Amino acid sequence: MRLFLMFSGFFLMGLSISCQQIYFEAGKSISAFDYTNSSGKSIDNLLSKSNTYMGIGYRDNLNNEQTLFLALGMSYNDYGAIGSDPVLDNFFEWDVSYLGIQTGLDFRLFRLRDFSFYIIGRITFEHLIRGTQTTNNQVFDLVKENEFNNDIFFVKGGIGMQYPISRNTAIFANYFYGKTVLIDQSKSLDQETLKLINHQLGIGLIINLPNCNCSL
Repeated sequence: MRLFLMFSGFFLMGLSISCQQIYFEAGKSISAFDYTNSSGKSIDNLLSKSNTYMGIGYRDNLNNEQTLFLALGMSYNDYGAIGSDPVLDNFFEWDVSYLGIQTGLDFRLFRLRDFSFYIIGRITFEHLIRGTQTTNNQVFDLVKENEFNNDIFFVKGGIGMQYPISRNTAIFANYFYGKTVLIDQSKSLDQETLKLINHQLGIGLIINLPNCNCSL
């Protein structure tokens, strides 16, 4: 957590001169894992776990109509799953944390009174900063596992709603869906694979900077 806050401070110091809007967000991260063991068999009874995520960054308007925005930011995400393999009589649990850099576009579909509705796309690169895998009674530190891919790549899509609470500040709510490959099969000696599916539901604030002429 302290690492995330430190990076966030440097990030905002570098961008606040040129950016138009700053945003902060936090919420629930519900992750589901699609796991295939070394025998090539998938586990159907993996259960998702609810964790948290945080994000910080900036948005900049890209057109005169103020309907298209470029977003660039940082994220901190916790993911997890739990399950078992009745064939091999194994128990599995994953608990991981990633620090990420993300970019994407927000497109405003329409306004309804003071509410604005968006479709949102994000591309996210995330690096593992903490993680464990529990198999039966053994716990593995994933940061030190060579065959585990410490970097993941997400493509996310979602929807959002925004409502102004003052002249320069708005509150928003977002929903994202994303999927990626967590373990790189080409690196794995036993050919196990693990795909991460993620749902995020969060709320946050958007704040206009003094040089921003964007309407909320």
